[in-house]
Amino acid sequence: MAEPTFQFPGQTAFYKGKVRDVYTIEDKWMVMQVSDRISAFDVVLPRPIPYKGQVLNQIATIMLDATQDIVPNWKKATPVANVTIGIKCDTYPVEMVVRGNLTGHAWRTYKSGQRVLCGVTMPEGMKENDYFPEPIITPTTKAHEGHDEDTSREEIIASGRVSKEEYEQLEQYTLALFKRGRELAAKQGLMLVDTKYEFGHHNGQIYLIDEIHTPDSSRYFYAEGYEANQAAGKPQKQLSKEFVREWLMANGFQGKEGQQVPDMDDAFVTSVSDRYIELFENITGQKFKKKMYLLKKRNSASWKRSQNYN
Repeated sequence: MAEPTFQFPGQTAFYKGKVRDVYTIEDKWMVMQVSDRISAFDVVLPRPIPYKGQVLNQIATIMLDATQDIVPNWKKATPVANVTIGIKCDTYPVEMVVRGNLTGHAWRTYKSGQRVLCGVTMPEGMKENDYFPEPIITPTTKAHEGHDEDTSREEIIASGRVSKEEYEQLEQYTLALFKRGRELAAKQGLMLVDTKYEFGHHNGQIYLIDEIHTPDSSRYFYAEGYEANQAAGKPQKQLSKEFVREWLMANGFQGKEGQQVPDMDDAFVTSVSDRYIELFENITGQKFKKKMYLLKKRNSASWKRSQNYN
């Protein structure tokens, strides 16, 4: 088990994910530190990316605030640039993946000749990156280790992972959040193509948890040029961390057994950091301000007092 970097008063649990360190306080609160670690193909790359944690945490903060009228979310405070404090929820063991366009995994499935993904039938005659007639939900199981796996609405309900009533509510929230995400993206000249949402429950209430609408959990296209590119059969210009995967693949790494992660020199690390900052500014429309991470100077007790957590 990974050792925590910090020990907080009242700490009852610690979990180290690929890019996040999560501390549980008094079994009531969660302190989520978004690190500068970066993963691709389910592998944590050897060098951190400066300011990546701040970028992801601050985008998530902005987007959680912009959607809290749709569904309550877990966030209570963002006291440090790369840290969020919120309600500890029991997590639903599914990820609600929603797709507005035929791209990524959906396109690879479609291109192989299949027309059903996660129990959803995709129309005939579509091209890569075309809009679906209506957004589709293609859920996955949520794995603590290894890969998430495709599932379906029917399988989730039949397995008892989520009750029928709750799952239908998660679907409604997912589509409403995606609609809002598209509206926010359009204001920045972007298209929210696909994304995922995670939910939990606490005291009988469903909460939106984790991050939303970040470049690590979502795919964006630039709206300008989309129609012309589709008509000409050209690739779409994306905003996501796909550029990191492309660099790895170009250097012979796809996360397969026996493959070595290529060396990440200073120039590449700086370029990735700059790209994440560019993503922040394009997605939010705000100027990015580099901030020091001050977690060492804080503790959960002072955060709770300052936020009047009771």
